[in-house]
Amino acid sequence: MVIYDVAPAALDLAGERLEAYAQGLVTDGTIAAEAKASALQRITSTTDDAAAASDADVLVEAVPEEPKLKRRVLGRFDAICPPRTIFTTNTSTLLPSQLAKASKRPERLIALHFHLPVWVNNVADVMPHSATAPDVTELVRGFARRIGQIPIVLQREHHGYVFNAMYSAMNREAITLAERGIASIEDIDRAWMGVAKSPTGPFGAFDYIGIDTVWAITNYWARRLFYIRQLRRSEKFLKAYVDRGELGVKTGRGFYTYPDPAYAQPGFVEGD
Repeated sequence: MVIYDVAPAALDLAGERLEAYAQGLVTDGTIAAEAKASALQRITSTTDDAAAASDADVLVEAVPEEPKLKRRVLGRFDAICPPRTIFTTNTSTLLPSQLAKASKRPERLIALHFHLPVWVNNVADVMPHSATAPDVTELVRGFARRIGQIPIVLQREHHGYVFNAMYSAMNREAITLAERGIASIEDIDRAWMGVAKSPTGPFGAFDYIGIDTVWAITNYWARRLFYIRQLRRSEKFLKAYVDRGELGVKTGRGFYTYPDPAYAQPGFVEGD
């Protein structure tokens, strides 16, 4: 496996996160230390796109939720990947048909979306578009199964796949409640955590996703679904955090502060 990014710092951070994730799995007894070492040895990183692409069987595009950027990246990799390479996009809310033409290999483009953390939330959305070759859909479904995921194959394109379509509706309402001052961020999270018995609420989850990513998604739809005024207000609410550099876990501060967020402390749900 090869991880590619234009920024060396991003690759360094990815390496640190992989080490931390793997060590966590060793600590809780999920995998042996030997398995961790073996897996990490099989992962390399580079800022050289040609080196990353030269022998790729499957490309997983996971750049920010900006259609123009995704199209540019896919077009570049079409020029340097072997003809056999299957292109997948890990987009959360866009459709593969929106990226198909730019990929220059529409029959080999499909959405393959993961849920974090993948070793716990092991559901992978597999979403072809109208031009995706059936054998590509089947290969990607099989690939997801082989890496320990439960493949959910969509019969037609849909924004947000299956789980995210439901989850996004909850997220929109959570942001609306906060933007309108209906309840505090902490109490909105408490409501979700207390009833759903989740370890985090929507805002704690946003910090892990990255508030800049949540803002990009909200901004994208606010500019298109112009009749939903609240989306524009929600976009501005999130943009204030982005402008302050408070992006969540990756910057140490978002809706909560890290590494010890309030929602992870004993008594948070109860309001102690």
